[in-house]
Amino acid sequence: MTLPFLATATANPAAQIRAWWTSSVAWVDTHWLQIGIAIGAGLLIYFALSLIRGFALKKAQSAPGQFTLTDIVGRVIHKTKSLVLAIVAIRLVAASANPPVVILQIIQFVFTVAVVLQVAIWAREIVLGLIQRRAAEGHNETLVNAMGIIRLLISIALFAVAAIVILDNMGVNVTGLIAGLGIGGIAIGLAAQGIFSDLFASLSIIFDRPFRVGEAIKYDNSVATVERIGLKSTHLRSVNGELLVISNTNLLSKEITNYAHLERRRVQFAIGVIYQTTPAMLRALPALLKAQVEAEGHEFVRSSFIGFGASSLDFELVADIPSADYNEVIAARTAIGIRVFEEMTNAGYDFAYPTQTTFTAAPDGTMILPYAESVTMKTPKPAQS
Repeated sequence: MTLPFLATATANPAAQIRAWWTSSVAWVDTHWLQIGIAIGAGLLIYFALSLIRGFALKKAQSAPGQFTLTDIVGRVIHKTKSLVLAIVAIRLVAASANPPVVILQIIQFVFTVAVVLQVAIWAREIVLGLIQRRAAEGHNETLVNAMGIIRLLISIALFAVAAIVILDNMGVNVTGLIAGLGIGGIAIGLAAQGIFSDLFASLSIIFDRPFRVGEAIKYDNSVATVERIGLKSTHLRSVNGELLVISNTNLLSKEITNYAHLERRRVQFAIGVIYQTTPAMLRALPALLKAQVEAEGHEFVRSSFIGFGASSLDFELVADIPSADYNEVIAARTAIGIRVFEEMTNAGYDFAYPTQTTFTAAPDGTMILPYAESVTMKTPKPAQS
């Protein structure tokens, strides 16, 4: 749509203004009744829209809770401007008054600008409301602190789109502007690639929630507790007490194990007994191991013979500890291990350890002991004179 005030520069502005004034006066003289009816209808529409907005806003604000969907709807309604309602009412009744083309074009242009800006405001409130709702659910301090930057970025993006739409409706060729904004955005993105990468990684952590503050995680080869999630980096406290500061991008590029939501932890023991153990004792060993796990109040998983070792007959014992606290798991594992050692010792089992036996053979291959079976020491008698 090309507006009359964007006509060719060769036209005489003063002559155009006089022509518009003359046509407007003639329109008022000719259609004064239709104009009066249109004004009355416009006022009724405006008051009706205002009542609907007030009723909806009151309902939304009376709902309990903050950052709920109802609260977000209330914020959107609250941001609906009275001027926009008036422009909408004028646009709805303008055609019934048979205005000149110039006035109708101006009304259409103002209506487009008002609606586009209002939609941008609505979209901003909806996006920010959903983000704040997410922050409220997780009690995330980082997201709350980042709301200023997020609000700025969202406002710039939405109002830039709104400006392009308005310029396009004014008849301006926005192709070059869009291309320029795209190139500029790419240049800024490349220049601040590291900052934006960590920022979006931070938002990914906040929204996806692979871990939260206070949870124990395993990152790469380190086990640590999350102390703080920042916009650029995350602070971890290792089990040895060191503070690990890792950029959010590097943190998400590694495999992360979260220990916070474990209902139970599994412990495993490798047990070796000597080869001199009798078959009957070997068959009885799994039941003995199971009894020790259950005596400590934990869940037995399995116990079985796993192989012939270099110096031992190897068994395994696997049990589940119904606790997410690592310290409790360590204590339970210690108690099970001591009980197993005590009961196996009482039952006559010998634990294997690396041993080596040496056998000696004669030149003809006959196995002999590495020492003489008996040695007779004779004391020589003194010579007699």
